[in-house]
Amino acid sequence: MDIIDVLSQVMPALPTVAIEPYAGSGAYGDTWGPAVSVLAFVDAARRVVRAADGSQVVSETTLYTRLGVTVPARSRITLPDGAVTLVIVTKRRDGAGNGALPEHLEIVCE
Repeated sequence: MDIIDVLSQVMPALPTVAIEPYAGSGAYGDTWGPAVSVLAFVDAARRVVRAADGSQVVSETTLYTRLGVTVPARSRITLPDGAVTLVIVTKRRDGAGNGALPEHLEIVCE
């Protein structure tokens, strides 16, 4: 069972976010791939997190969605309210075969 299945039982209308995967940096700045819409639980809470390079940064939003979504660091996400944010780091939370733990991808954003 994944996190979206669990949350859909208590929140029938989960919001959709648009994820544009980071494609790299070019001569004119960062570039992103085409947007993919996914259902996600949006937690708008400020917290200090550790980025992939080990530095501590402040996150304003954390998303929880299904495993299998490709979201590299620096991907661009459009939230349900229209705000745009960048991904700091993602964390794969698989249930390790334990059906009692919902699998999900935690996406930590700026």
